[in-house]
Amino acid sequence: MKQGSHTAGRPNPSRSAHVGELVAADAAFHSTYDELITMRAWESLLEGRLEPARRYLPVRSTIGDSWYRCANGGIDAQRNEAPLETDKDVVEALARSSSELLVAAKRPFSAIGRMLNGTGAMLVLADGDGVLIDVIGDKKTIYDGMDIHLGVGGKWTEDVVGTNGIGTALWTGEPVFVHAAEHFCAGIKTWTCAGAPIRDPFDGKVIGVVDLSGHPDIFRPHNIALVAAAAREIERALSDSQNEERIHLLEAFIASASHHRSSDGVMIIDRQGRAVYSNNVPITEKKRFGDILQDGSNCRLPELTNSGFLDNIARALPRDMQSCHVRPLEFDGHVHGAALVFPKAPISRTFRIGGSEPSQRLKEARAQIVGESDALIAAIDVACKVAETKDVTSLLIEGETGVGKELFARLIHAGGGNSPVNPFVAFNCGAITKELFGSELFGHVSGAFTGASREGKAGVFERANGGVLSLDEIGEMPLDIQPFLLRVLEERVVHRLGDNQARLVDVRLVASTNRDLKAEVGAGRFRRDLFYRISTVSIRIPALRERDSDSLLLLEHFNRRLAARKEIEPLHFSNEALDALLAYHWPGNVRELRNLVERLHLLTRNGFIDVDDLPTDITELSAGSPALPVASITNAMDNPVCSFEEAERQAIRNALAAEGGNLSKVAQRLGISRPTLYRKLEQFGIRRSFV
Repeated sequence: MKQGSHTAGRPNPSRSAHVGELVAADAAFHSTYDELITMRAWESLLEGRLEPARRYLPVRSTIGDSWYRCANGGIDAQRNEAPLETDKDVVEALARSSSELLVAAKRPFSAIGRMLNGTGAMLVLADGDGVLIDVIGDKKTIYDGMDIHLGVGGKWTEDVVGTNGIGTALWTGEPVFVHAAEHFCAGIKTWTCAGAPIRDPFDGKVIGVVDLSGHPDIFRPHNIALVAAAAREIERALSDSQNEERIHLLEAFIASASHHRSSDGVMIIDRQGRAVYSNNVPITEKKRFGDILQDGSNCRLPELTNSGFLDNIARALPRDMQSCHVRPLEFDGHVHGAALVFPKAPISRTFRIGGSEPSQRLKEARAQIVGESDALIAAIDVACKVAETKDVTSLLIEGETGVGKELFARLIHAGGGNSPVNPFVAFNCGAITKELFGSELFGHVSGAFTGASREGKAGVFERANGGVLSLDEIGEMPLDIQPFLLRVLEERVVHRLGDNQARLVDVRLVASTNRDLKAEVGAGRFRRDLFYRISTVSIRIPALRERDSDSLLLLEHFNRRLAARKEIEPLHFSNEALDALLAYHWPGNVRELRNLVERLHLLTRNGFIDVDDLPTDITELSAGSPALPVASITNAMDNPVCSFEEAERQAIRNALAAEGGNLSKVAQRLGISRPTLYRKLEQFGIRRSFV
């Protein structure tokens, strides 16, 4: 059974009136509740004697709806207790992750708790997942509550323990009371409870529940009003705390980054990843970034170290936001949030083709190519221009094995329409025998040769009609087939083997090779006329070793993608391991890097990768460093001697000035990872000016 509306809308302005109606309903219920009738209805439902589609039960609609959810969700009606987390470390981590809620509840819980001793009632606080994080009240009742795991660490959502004040309040998003036999699970029918949801004042999401529980004799009509009032008090405390923190974050930003340009976009986020302030940032971008940060609770753990918080923000940034400056915001000696400053994008980097906005398919295909180096961006720009025009009917993509030539072919294909008449057909010229080449390329009719299909077969040109044909390793194409390919490209018609019928084809050819085709032409292994026909436009994809620090971006991309597929945490790399990977020359290019990440995911035991965990061919090549030129040594000897720390501080300052504060480029210039750069900025107390 799927858990319900934890994220219902903002609090209803008429909630007080609604609570008053519930109190009145409670009073009426107290005089009409019949435990025998309620039990018989429950038994009839479990025995299948009531038709679920009729939704008729002699109980309140709130209880009846919940019972049907539980029955349809397969909840064990004979269950005697809730699940209980007994691992102390896990329970403490849950408390830390809900520290804001616990602090806000401290005052009302303390006031109410003092009045509950000897009353047979207990007050509990649950988080947004229905897990109890605080309990206060009558000591004997708290002791009895442990029989059903109504204590810290117990999980009380409907989908695990059936109808109850906590889980049903979470589902409905409204105050709820559940009395005795109204509980769905048999072992809890000796209790009564009233729960009220707590909403985050920031966005109205349900983040917890206040619940008053005890044995049935504590039931009073005003119980629900009590927990609703406590929930409102907690919400007011949360609102005051959030407003105060927002003011402190704004003050910290003004003090640390007062020189940013007025044209820059600014977004300030708190430690929960919520955007508490933004200026010059489109609403859509603000929402997208907030969703990314809070997806999977990337930044919602207060126990994270300061550098860990910044690292998570850096990892959460989409690639089109990687140029932003990230600055920790501190007060009271701790990091409480971060400022993201988005410099006004230079026109040369804006992804536009021919002055118009690219199609969504083209954007998506572009996003599949990971990298920020100038050499790669230049190749992508050419491919995008070709994709958006119909004038180029054939082109050549050159690059070493493993650089991602097929991704560029698919980028070209993305310029067409997204429909069955716009197919993408890939054909590897190196994977077909010479005897079958013509048949696979152009097709054949029945009986054209020994072993030919009885029904005949269309070749790749016909299958790609209206779309893109990607011929990989075209340098492997036999010489005697090349004239026929040239003829198809010139005349736009194909003839199947054994057939005189001409078939018109409208195909854009994307040929790719890891060979030097000019050299192949000179050696007589490739036709000169075909080479010039397919290379009207050529795109050279740079090798990974030519792409600056793109290897680290790709490492992060493959690491996160593989972790998401396996539903595990991404691997963590030491700075030394990152330096070794950055220094490696990657002869197998992107494919080699992807295979390495898969291997590390398979072999690692603790999720942490150090230099010793890397293959020896990587560590050996990166271990040695080239000697300094004599001129550099001479110049260094002429300068006054300073400490290594001061030299490191000055190098960072110089790089910041040279790159205009762009942290991505600063990290590339210094040859370190972005997380390392953040820690260095914090270590040396360097305040970057946004210029």
